[in-house]
Amino acid sequence: MPHHKSAKKRVRQTETRTLRNKIKTTQARGVEKKLHEFIAAGDKASAASLLSKVQSLFAKMAKTGIIKPNTAARKSSRLAKSVSKV
Repeated sequence: MPHHKSAKKRVRQTETRTLRNKIKTTQARGVEKKLHEFIAAGDKASAASLLSKVQSLFAKMAKTGIIKPNTAARKSSRLAKSVSKV
């Protein structure tokens, strides 16, 4: 347990940030899963419209440090490649 006032504040901040990051990660995972379903179904129009949203989410997550920038770029690239193959 932290004893200093600043350490207690850091614990509170970490909990808040962890929760926020978990929400964003879960949201991105769900949208990515939906995009994979559109790709599997062969629905190119829906997949293309959802792709921009997924790429935007990945970019925001990379910018805020939730995921690494290379991970965001790799996932975006692979999804774009999959959508173009449909």
